[in-house]
Amino acid sequence: MAGARTTVGDADGQAGIGSLRQCAVSRAELPPDDLIRFVLAPDGSIVPDLARRLPGRGVWVAATRAMVEAAVRRKVFARSLKQPVVVPEDLPGLVERLLVKRVAEALSLANKAGLLVAGFAKVEGLLDQGQAAILLHASDAAADGVEKLNRKFKALMGPERFQKSTVAELTSAQLSLAIGRPNVVHAAASEGGASLRMLQEAVRLRRYRAGESEGSGLSCH
Repeated sequence: MAGARTTVGDADGQAGIGSLRQCAVSRAELPPDDLIRFVLAPDGSIVPDLARRLPGRGVWVAATRAMVEAAVRRKVFARSLKQPVVVPEDLPGLVERLLVKRVAEALSLANKAGLLVAGFAKVEGLLDQGQAAILLHASDAAADGVEKLNRKFKALMGPERFQKSTVAELTSAQLSLAIGRPNVVHAAASEGGASLRMLQEAVRLRRYRAGESEGSGLSCH
């Protein structure tokens, strides 16, 4: 596996199947999907490269808010790049906003692909038909509606898949803007590539907020 590993200073920004990157904070070797890549912009500022496509040397940090905060606090970017850098004010918050944007964009694509329904009645109908693969609630949704739909979805998917396929990362306002209709509180998606991508982006945001990198048990202390 040593030949497959690529470390913090790598310049390509791309990770092949099975390759690992090293977190600049914890020094743990992790899959790229469990990390966030940062690059140095021409103006000397640190830029999050969530798509891992920007040119230049990359600094990889485990994909949790706590790790990004630790990277800022410990001046990890300047040390890793061996030069002075400008770290944007509230970099951890910037990363979170960009992750939210990616979830919303993926949700919009799933909607345009015809894989999404919104509104309590339509979601309930999709559940009753056994066609729902992902269930979405606004983070500010009322508990009674959430519980009713969750019971149906859990019965359809089973407990384990229910947990993995339920999304509550966006507010009603964010869901409404992404889907292009007012007052969206509940939505559901049927199976499809765009739906899967949306779920992956939502899980990435969830882990960032929760401070958990999949399977890592990392600490930033």
